[in-house]
Amino acid sequence: AGQINGTTGYEEAAAQGLIAGLNAARKAQGKDSWCPARDEAYIGVMIDDLIARGTSEPYRMFTSRAEYRLLLREDNADLRLTEAGRDLGLVGDAQWQFFNEKREAIAKLQTELSAKWVRKDSPEALRVSEVWGKPLLREVNLMALLSRPEVTITKLMAFADEGLDMPEQVLQQVEIQAKYAGYIERQKQDIEKAKRYDHLHIPEDLDFTLVKGLSNEVREKFIRQRPETLGLASRIPGITPAAISLLLVYMKKQNG
Repeated sequence: AGQINGTTGYEEAAAQGLIAGLNAARKAQGKDSWCPARDEAYIGVMIDDLIARGTSEPYRMFTSRAEYRLLLREDNADLRLTEAGRDLGLVGDAQWQFFNEKREAIAKLQTELSAKWVRKDSPEALRVSEVWGKPLLREVNLMALLSRPEVTITKLMAFADEGLDMPEQVLQQVEIQAKYAGYIERQKQDIEKAKRYDHLHIPEDLDFTLVKGLSNEVREKFIRQRPETLGLASRIPGITPAAISLLLVYMKKQNG
């Protein structure tokens, strides 16, 4: 993989081999190919970079290359990819059962914490102030309280008497999602905007010379790289949003 695709490092080669083997099997079964998107896995970022941007030097997969790295965390890899792995036939029954139990436990604890409210004038408010280190000024549920940087899941569980027997991974995931909820939601909104036309396929026989308004440089890049989707086209170095708009308008006219 390093020699053929311009990458270096065992991990990069192994990741490409995993996707290549998966898709070879799917092709033999008459199924469509599969590749994770940029917001789903670092493997998706790497493959997208190699296809859309090319490489002038050996490619390494750094976290800084991923614009959605807040979502691509080590702690949520199973939540991001296990379901896809199951659909692809790569996740066995035992692993699938374990994953579902964990996912259900996370959802259950989040629901319980969101449903439990503490009034500012209640006896519980005094206990909350001990956990938080500040007096409670308004009614709040425990999930919102967990979003505070000074409140840990361990302290909250001791106060709430909820989820004390939960696995450490479940408690950790609930705390992380609470702490970063606002940032994660904002990034998901950015992803939805980017995906509006991201997966719109460009016909293989599209003649880029007929797209009016494109500069010669942009036209040559499109012809040389033949991007499969509008998203890939937009990520080719030097391609402007204006060029993508021209291409989109042309495709719409071609499709009536």
